[in-house]
Amino acid sequence: MPLGWPKNPSSNGGQAGGPVSGAGEKRPWTEQILPFMAPGLRPVLTGLLTRQPELMTTATEIRLRTGRPLAVCTGGTDCLLGRVTTAEITKTLHLMSGCSVYALEEEFRQGFLTLPGGHRVGLAGRVVLAAGQVKTIHPVSALNIRIAREYPGVADQLFPQLLDQEGKIYATLLISPPGGGKTTLLRDLVRQVSKGRVEIGFRGVSVGLVDERSEIAACYRGVPQNDVGPRTDVLDGCPKSQGLLRLLRALGPGVLATDEIGRLEDVAAVEEALHCGVPVIATAHGYALGDLAKRPGLRVMLEMQAFQRFVVLKGRHRPGTIEGVFDGAGRLLKGGQRWC
Repeated sequence: MPLGWPKNPSSNGGQAGGPVSGAGEKRPWTEQILPFMAPGLRPVLTGLLTRQPELMTTATEIRLRTGRPLAVCTGGTDCLLGRVTTAEITKTLHLMSGCSVYALEEEFRQGFLTLPGGHRVGLAGRVVLAAGQVKTIHPVSALNIRIAREYPGVADQLFPQLLDQEGKIYATLLISPPGGGKTTLLRDLVRQVSKGRVEIGFRGVSVGLVDERSEIAACYRGVPQNDVGPRTDVLDGCPKSQGLLRLLRALGPGVLATDEIGRLEDVAAVEEALHCGVPVIATAHGYALGDLAKRPGLRVMLEMQAFQRFVVLKGRHRPGTIEGVFDGAGRLLKGGQRWC
């Protein structure tokens, strides 16, 4: 059941070097990313896009590696161009950090930056340790720019399957291997829960979103760059176990949402939400329902019946395709057809 990824997804965000803007401004990703790349790399990328304009919609990543070609990836293939120099990596990094690498110490420790528009930049290079913990990455020798795109409406047909007879949201866990589309699906579910679905009689409710790795709301300087709905409060860069409890105690959400749950420290927060009657919508890595019990934290959550709905997605080769929707006991409710 493909969720219907549209051919022309939106790409939201602000102008490089300009004021911070949120969701709603739709501009080509090239206008958002190119100003942050070293001047010598810009014509290389624009030349490729002129020759292959389809990459404007199919490109997923731009990879820069010192001494190796610039790579534009489309998921299954990539285009290799020229040779990236150390100076170009350094210049690109300075532009991305606003010429103040030290101001982004925490981001370097975590290994990624977020650009206006929600584009995330992964970092690789020499890891510097302090007391056995990662302090920073220096020097940085590789950058992976993940092109952020939104797919509004991708959860349209799934959404009614996640409502009980009273029209309330079930606690739901989205399951897929990496690249299966679970974060994209979660983002649109958050947007719809927050905004509401008038045509099916669902009024929007407040959502507390813990976005530990800035992948869902894609905040830039605290402002969501993706549309996560008008009633959504975001804790950006906050550990899930702490963020869920903070939102419960301070902001009184009607629904909680977060990505990649499953560690033992997450259990207490999910249990607290369960006791408060606040449903959690989350994602987890896995290929099937049976994989959940292999992770200690998820196994405990299954035992406490923390989720009433499970949505299993297929893998990277068919992203956004639902294998099946299951109830809390693991019974198949819907599956075996394509949602287009």
